[in-house]
Amino acid sequence: MDVRQMRYFVACVDAGSLSKAAVALSISQPSLSQQIAEMEDDLGVPLLLRNWSGVAPTEAGTALYRHAQSILKQMSQMRSEVRRGGHALYGQVAVGLPTSIASVLAVPLFERMRARYPGIQLQIFESMSGYLNELLANGRLDIAVLFRDAETRGVSVLPLFNEPLAVHGAAWIGDPQARTLRLSMLAGVPLVLPGRAHDLRLQIERGFASAGAELNVVADIESLPTMLELARRGEVATILSGFLTLGDRKSLPTRYLVEPSLERPVALCRLNSVPQTAASRAVQDCMQEIVADLMPTLPALST
Repeated sequence: MDVRQMRYFVACVDAGSLSKAAVALSISQPSLSQQIAEMEDDLGVPLLLRNWSGVAPTEAGTALYRHAQSILKQMSQMRSEVRRGGHALYGQVAVGLPTSIASVLAVPLFERMRARYPGIQLQIFESMSGYLNELLANGRLDIAVLFRDAETRGVSVLPLFNEPLAVHGAAWIGDPQARTLRLSMLAGVPLVLPGRAHDLRLQIERGFASAGAELNVVADIESLPTMLELARRGEVATILSGFLTLGDRKSLPTRYLVEPSLERPVALCRLNSVPQTAASRAVQDCMQEIVADLMPTLPALST
């Protein structure tokens, strides 16, 4: 197996289709299929599952994809450093940010990296944390910001801060201009929340149980914009990050929950099995600096 074949395989997984990957690579589909078949013969295991909708990696293919991504990134960085004498950082770094965290970190991260390390090309993925966790596990992300406070198998965790949860909407409860709201005041209030597969939902359920308050969930919704829009319309409320509408409190009241307060631990995560490049480390350091700078401007943040 050589670097070219690894590049072909990664392209197939990314495209989810041999025909699309062949077009992206500017080779014929039969030639690409032959290259994949040679890799499977060499390794002695099937790497791709083929069906009517395209291709997907097998378990062995997922492992190969993760390692191939790492090798290709290191090869790219090596070429860049050698060509430029090794005096500046170059390379591509993929960062995953949950939507609530992206609202406060994405723009400062881009601006600071652009000014300090113009040779580093950021790839920023914004999505729900569950999907980002999958991307990190598959090797598609170099760094992911996830809601966790302890290391898990194969993943290093660097704590950043605690993200406060807030009720969005429910203007008819208490003072809509206040900064906080007692959780018990939401007893029986119709709420739209993420489904029970999400850690956020489980945390909210535990918080209501602790306060002895009735949790009235009228719909499970897997879309942050939809939940916020429904809360803005006034018939229901939602409980999400307190960062999401910090600049839009007039159209949608946002109040941090207290008694008990609800917070999520936020951490920088990366795979232990993938060597960290100098470019990735520079991005990590920059994100830590930004968080340190933001702390005084976000009084609800706690370490």
